[in-house]
Amino acid sequence: MPLTPEEPQIHESVPGPRTAPTSGRSASTPRPVPGPPRPAAPRPAPPRVVATVGSGPVGSGRPTGSAGPAAATQPAPAAAVPQQRPATREAAQIQLIPAPADGALDAAEEAVDLLLDTGRVPGEILVLTTGEQHPWAVHELSFGEASYWAQHDAGDDVFYADIAAPRAAGRPVVVVALNGGSDDTLPRALATALARAGLLLIVCGEPARVNSLLGASA
Repeated sequence: MPLTPEEPQIHESVPGPRTAPTSGRSASTPRPVPGPPRPAAPRPAPPRVVATVGSGPVGSGRPTGSAGPAAATQPAPAAAVPQQRPATREAAQIQLIPAPADGALDAAEEAVDLLLDTGRVPGEILVLTTGEQHPWAVHELSFGEASYWAQHDAGDDVFYADIAAPRAAGRPVVVVALNGGSDDTLPRALATALARAGLLLIVCGEPARVNSLLGASA
């Protein structure tokens, strides 16, 4: 009886050609024919992450040798320095003590007493007059201007001066007594007093007139 050839077993996972069965004999299980070795596909090199500051990769702590001497010695870019705006001086606060022209000096004295009672240091207070000089200033000037201005430069006590005195330096608190002057000169006088006041300007005068003068001096 003739032999019936057996069907070959197919292994899908085995590459390579399959051998056909020979007529007249049973076919054996085909074996894979080894082909020529395939060259290994080159693997792409992993990307290198370079730090934004410095010359080597992140975490290396030092520059890599492949970067070359030029890259290793290249300094890191300088950080941008924000520009600082010049500090602007804030305007002092203005307080008004209602008083007529002939009572402005008395109101200024009361303001000084109140400042001292609340803990203000005497050397921080400057009293200016727009009309007649304060009696203290008249008395001290009788000994000469050198002695008078020496007390001003010492800065350890309340100082009284004329509004037009150019040597009167600014202090944290300025008290100005509107005991004279005209509407043409007082706006400039108030502007001068405000410029010399570091924190507080106390104006002793008639409220309606002071408000109009402050508007004219603005």
